[in-house]
Amino acid sequence: MKRAFLFPGQGAQYVGMGKDIYDKYDEAKKIYDKASKITNIDIKDLCFNGPEEELMKTRNTQIAIFTTSLAILEVLRKKNIEAEIATGLSLGEYTALVYAGIISFEEGVKLIQKRGYYMEKCIPEGKYSMAAVIGLKSSEIEKVCKQLSDEGKFVTPANYNCASQTVISGEETAVIEATQMLKENGAKRVIPLKTSGPFHTSKLEEAKKNYEKELENIVINKSSIKVIKNIDGEFYMPDDNVKEILSKHIISSVRFDKAIEKMKENEIEEYVEIGPGKTLTGFVKKDNKEAKTYNINTLESLEKYLAEEK
Repeated sequence: MKRAFLFPGQGAQYVGMGKDIYDKYDEAKKIYDKASKITNIDIKDLCFNGPEEELMKTRNTQIAIFTTSLAILEVLRKKNIEAEIATGLSLGEYTALVYAGIISFEEGVKLIQKRGYYMEKCIPEGKYSMAAVIGLKSSEIEKVCKQLSDEGKFVTPANYNCASQTVISGEETAVIEATQMLKENGAKRVIPLKTSGPFHTSKLEEAKKNYEKELENIVINKSSIKVIKNIDGEFYMPDDNVKEILSKHIISSVRFDKAIEKMKENEIEEYVEIGPGKTLTGFVKKDNKEAKTYNINTLESLEKYLAEEK
């Protein structure tokens, strides 16, 4: 069985995530405890008790999702369940890199803490928003964004989630104008997202520059596990400059649509999303209806999966 692990990004979080798995499995407890010690944040309290407004802050959201995904992953690894390919959405790529051993757990935790901090603190003045465009080709979305950009309005594709869904990001007024134009051009729906930052756009250049300093001293390891990059949907290669890729990641569009294509090309039979939410397997199913997908985000879903894999 050719298996891929998928790791969620920001937006999947909810108060209570991971608690039932933490309560049952010592392996999960150790991950929460180690990450809390490194960050000096009580991550389990943040995940299990919130409050929601604290969990929703980017600097907290990223480390909370990252830790929860790795805690669930640790239970699977103790059961000798591994994957040939790993990928994630935005911060989920870091979970994939830690899984593959390309970045150590300790350095991954430190990086995600800093990444979340800079992405929250280094947003330029202004009102920004993001919206998911459903049922319209990305090429059509790009045309509308370019037209508005040529008029001096800032809006751009940020996340290419799958063939039928692309997230746009930019100044609030430009996103509102783009929304109307995209509906007129045939979009089935345009859904505003609960984010306030122009993530994965050039507006985060300051965050990128600050983050580059954090990447300078990390150790990059070789791995036999294939990890798909967000910036182009290709595998990390031995001669890739991982630090440069991760800094560009902050200001570059996420190409999860291409990651889906890459996994299909590599004949992945089982897609396992590890962490809160069901977003990524939903994208996979839209582009690959025959795909066998699993979501592991609760004790019930974990134990059901483990029973099937025996």
